[in-house]
Amino acid sequence: MQKPNIRSLFLEELEAVMKDLGEQKFRAKQVFQWTQRGTRSFDEMTNLSETLRQKLTDRFTFTAPELIEKLESKDGTIKYLWKLRDGNTVETVLMRYKHGNTICISTQVGCRMGCTFCASTIGGLVRNLDAGEMLEEILFTELDAEVKISNIVLMGIGEPLDNFENVLRFLKLVNHPDGLNIGMRHITVSTCGLIEEIDKLASNSLQLTLSVSLHAPDDETRNRLMPISRKSSVRELLEAAERYGKQTGRRISFEYAMIDGVNDTPEQAKLLAKQMKAIGGHVNLIPLNPIAERKLGASVKEKLDTFEHILQREGVNVTIRRSLGGDIDASCGQLRRRKEREGNA
Repeated sequence: MQKPNIRSLFLEELEAVMKDLGEQKFRAKQVFQWTQRGTRSFDEMTNLSETLRQKLTDRFTFTAPELIEKLESKDGTIKYLWKLRDGNTVETVLMRYKHGNTICISTQVGCRMGCTFCASTIGGLVRNLDAGEMLEEILFTELDAEVKISNIVLMGIGEPLDNFENVLRFLKLVNHPDGLNIGMRHITVSTCGLIEEIDKLASNSLQLTLSVSLHAPDDETRNRLMPISRKSSVRELLEAAERYGKQTGRRISFEYAMIDGVNDTPEQAKLLAKQMKAIGGHVNLIPLNPIAERKLGASVKEKLDTFEHILQREGVNVTIRRSLGGDIDASCGQLRRRKEREGNA
C-alpha cells in the first residue's frame, strides 16, 4: 500500500503524527513549513534530527514533480508539463496580469466528463491528484519562474468537484497562514456542473469564486457538448448556482466557450441573457481554442461581437476573455495530449 503524501497533511494531523512518534509538538510546525515550500526531500529539512527524518521517510512519501516540458508564449504565459511520481503527467499554466500572477492548476490526471470540445477528457480519467500534488504545481512553478503566485484557478486538467475531498483539503492548505497563505477570494474553482458537489461546496461557506462551465443556455445544445448535462437540466444547474451564491454571498461566474455554428446564435444569446438576469451571474465569453481531435471551430469575430452586444443590451455583466498562450497550446490538456501522441508514434 502506497505511503501517504506528507505534503497533503494539515498542521493538526502532523501534531498527531509527532505525538505518535514520541516527538515534541513544535516539530509539527517545522515539518509543515517545509512541506509548504519547494522542498524536494526529507533530507532538506535541516532543522530536524536525522532520526526524525528517517521516521518520516519510513511513514510518508515526499515528492516533487519532474519538469518534462516548458513552453513560453510571447505574451509571457508559461505552460508546464509535469511528470508525477507514478509517471503520469499533468499541466500547469502561469499567466501574468497587471494585478498579479495567476496559476491554473490541474486536479486530476485526465477527466471523465467527456466534454466534446476539451482535450483533457480524451482518454478518460486516470486518477485523482492528492492535495499535496496540487500544491506542488504551485510551489515548483514559483521556483522555476521566480515569481510569487497571487491568484489560483482550478481549471486545468480534470473536474475539480469530481475530486472533491482532495480539492477541499488543497484549498485549506493553500489558505493556511503558515503556508502560501493565499486568500479564498483569490481562488476560483471551476465545475462543469456537478450539482450535489456544488451544494456540498456551498455548505463549507468558503469565500472563493465558483465558475460554472455552462457553454449553452438550452438543454439540447448542452447535452451535445457536455454529456454530464444529461444528468440534470440547465435549469437545475442554474438553481444550484443560485443557491451557492445566496449561501456564500459570492457572485457566480459562467464560462461560455463560443463555438462556431453550435452555441453562438442571437437566439441563444437572448436566452442566456434572460437566465443571467434572473440570478445576477457574470458571463465570460471564451473564443474556442480548437484541438486536433475535434471538428469544432471558434466563433467568428462578428458572431462573438453580436453575442456580447445582446448580453450587454440586456444588462448582463459580460466580458470576452483575453486569449493568452495561444501560440503554445495553452488550453488545458493540449500539451499532455500531444506528448501522448508522440509517445504512441
